[in-house]
Amino acid sequence: MNYFLYCRKSTDVEDKQILSIEAQLSELRDFAKREGVAIIETFIEKQSAKIPGRPIFNKMVEQIEKGRAQGVIAWHPDRLARNSVDGGKIIYLVDTGTIAALRFPTFWFEPTPQGKFMLNISFGQSKYYIDSLSENTKRGLRQKLRRGEYPGRVPVGYINDSRDKSVAVDRKKAKIIKEAFELYAKSESRLEDISAFLAQNGIVTRGTKRGVKRSQVSHILLNPFYYGHFRFLGEIHEGKHEPIITKKLFDKVQEVLRDRGKPQRKANDPKPLCGLLHCGNCGMGITAEVRKGHTYYRCTKKSKTVKCLEKYIREEELDRQLSQELQKFSLPEDWASRLLQM
Repeated sequence: MNYFLYCRKSTDVEDKQILSIEAQLSELRDFAKREGVAIIETFIEKQSAKIPGRPIFNKMVEQIEKGRAQGVIAWHPDRLARNSVDGGKIIYLVDTGTIAALRFPTFWFEPTPQGKFMLNISFGQSKYYIDSLSENTKRGLRQKLRRGEYPGRVPVGYINDSRDKSVAVDRKKAKIIKEAFELYAKSESRLEDISAFLAQNGIVTRGTKRGVKRSQVSHILLNPFYYGHFRFLGEIHEGKHEPIITKKLFDKVQEVLRDRGKPQRKANDPKPLCGLLHCGNCGMGITAEVRKGHTYYRCTKKSKTVKCLEKYIREEELDRQLSQELQKFSLPEDWASRLLQM
């Protein structure tokens, strides 16, 4: 009988106590040798099994269904599945005889009603463990939020203290961040100016050591963390960390950001003939501009095949030409009178 060897390890919390890939391979190969198992291919996956869709696992199952192997050896059933879909798939393949044997160093299994029952329980326990772990994690997170503890990496100006899992102020950088807020609150500096100010004072992008981008400056100025609160999952929570700036200064910066973010009124209002006429030379649309109190229409010259040389025309002249053309299609006066009466 041919066997596939399957190893899996993820970075999730529930896998912290599981042997590494290298350790699993060593243990399973020794186990296969003792049991006289012939391994024809090894499948290694570094992905969580909480949800269906593991590519390596699916590839192995596909090969089993094609008859390349009749058995699977793994460290434990939870390496094969931690969700009901994948667990059900394995049990179905055992039921149909496609999988004739499953071997685990840490779990007994035989393809008997009792063996399949125990395997089903093992898969169920794995899923229950994942579900409970997820709920406990969420509960712990909610408690952390209630205590005002930020559950993540803090922004520039603060330090995550790993010793007691608290948030401390980076005194040197905090002073620069505060000055950046004060500069922008005066409404005399652009975001680019604040970026240059931060770079001059040694505050750069993490990892790249390059200057803070314009979008990152905006993110800093919008972050409530600096006045003692923090945003998490779309909600604002009161934090227990020390604020760098006052709420009044933060609000002033938000006011400046809002004012500068308002769309500027365009100098040219929409003109009535735009969208109705096209250039007779290249076929492109026409646009209008106001210059020195007069409206001028011209070709947009957006053609990629024709180099349009048509010049602009004043609104009054265009109106005269259009009126002249329309006269050719006007009704005779006696027709118009009768139609109006009708």
